[in-house]
Amino acid sequence: MNFLGGIAVQKEKTKMPLQDPKQRANNFNEVALGYSKEDAINEAKRCLQCSNPACKDGCPVRVDIPKFIDLIAKGDFAAAAKKVKEKNSLPAICGRVCPQEEQCEAECIVGNKNQPVAIGRLERFVADYIREQEEVKEAIQDKGQVAVVGAGPAGLTAAADLAKLGYQVTLFEAFHKAGGVLTYGIPEFRLPKDIVQDEVEKIEQLGVEINYNQVIGKIKSLDALFAEGYQAVFVSTGAGLPRFLGIEGENLNGVYSANEFLTRVNLMKAYQFPKYKTPVYTGKKVAVVGAGNVAMDAARTALRLGAEESVIVYRRSREEMPARAEEIEHAQEEGVKFNLLNNPTKILGNDDGFVTGMECIKMELGEFDQSGRRRPIPIEGSEWSLDVDQVIMAIGQSPNPILINDTPEIETTDRGTIKVDEKTGMTTKEGVFAGGDIVTGAATVIQAMGAGKKVAQTIDQYITEQNN
Repeated sequence: MNFLGGIAVQKEKTKMPLQDPKQRANNFNEVALGYSKEDAINEAKRCLQCSNPACKDGCPVRVDIPKFIDLIAKGDFAAAAKKVKEKNSLPAICGRVCPQEEQCEAECIVGNKNQPVAIGRLERFVADYIREQEEVKEAIQDKGQVAVVGAGPAGLTAAADLAKLGYQVTLFEAFHKAGGVLTYGIPEFRLPKDIVQDEVEKIEQLGVEINYNQVIGKIKSLDALFAEGYQAVFVSTGAGLPRFLGIEGENLNGVYSANEFLTRVNLMKAYQFPKYKTPVYTGKKVAVVGAGNVAMDAARTALRLGAEESVIVYRRSREEMPARAEEIEHAQEEGVKFNLLNNPTKILGNDDGFVTGMECIKMELGEFDQSGRRRPIPIEGSEWSLDVDQVIMAIGQSPNPILINDTPEIETTDRGTIKVDEKTGMTTKEGVFAGGDIVTGAATVIQAMGAGKKVAQTIDQYITEQNN
């Protein structure tokens, strides 16, 4: 125990029960098993109930964190869940995949001398507790019509908030399932898809209509949406265009973007082949280039699909890896290997066009660059070859240009992201707003949700002004 302000505080977070690493590396069941009621109450009692809660400031959607934790400590789990959902439309998802350690938990006063309160784990607990009990009433929709393009975290959040504000909302989704990266990107073992579907259904119960297999920019334009009577459009199509290194051999059979690999596994259920007729090639020795959460997801997924060896290849050191510490630890426990301070220079193949290896060069770290990390510098004469038969590129994504190319009035940045007014989220096309990865590039789920909440408010103000 440590003492903060005269109050005895348990030093460490209440441990999260996990599947055994040897077992979970061979299945797609959720790794983290969740708190029991007793665990949740014990962890909630670590909260100091600060008079000026900095944790709330660290939350992009401004959940009243001390209040919902206090309700957990008192055993009123249903009220705690209701308190969370006043601000967060996707708590069961955020409690699992958001980097709380960089946001709300980073601001927790308890974390000054001990481990911070496990805010994310508690959010997950109450969201799971209420799942089967919650009744959602359809909102009154009498203020006008709004179209939302893209049913990812930003789009779902904006749609839910706009419905609650009194708008008739239609979501246009390119895939046959809603959720965006929650559905096609994050594996089942981190985020079960029945939880995503449950959250989507609750948003539909508010009165939000979702139209699937609708690629706006192809089947219809933004102008066509306005002609149909929509008074505003929110573009939240994310960043689904994968990046590659531009090295020789990237066109060989056995080279995937992480986006394609994970989409085939998660959205198209390749991990349940032959039940689902959507197989995905998995090599015996797999190299994943990159070190973010997506790279960890791809490397861990490859092991579960039967790879004998799964290796992360990253040009910087452990300290610079952008993935969550928890995901890195889980990957290591499951047997993923790490070749750090190495950068691919060429992918090797045989006469039949299949991957047989990858040439790399060793790196050393130099001065700090604009990202705040030390710049990787190639070491002359240190080239070597890695024996692999599959390469997965997980080095980031850019916005898909389909919608942007169809709407030349919308200005973009050099990175292909949409320019918006910082205060309102409106693009350079009147009545069209944008938020999430399409504006910021890669962001967290909760940051995208925060953008969706903000734009929902500004759309409400915009339509109100237009009607007056």
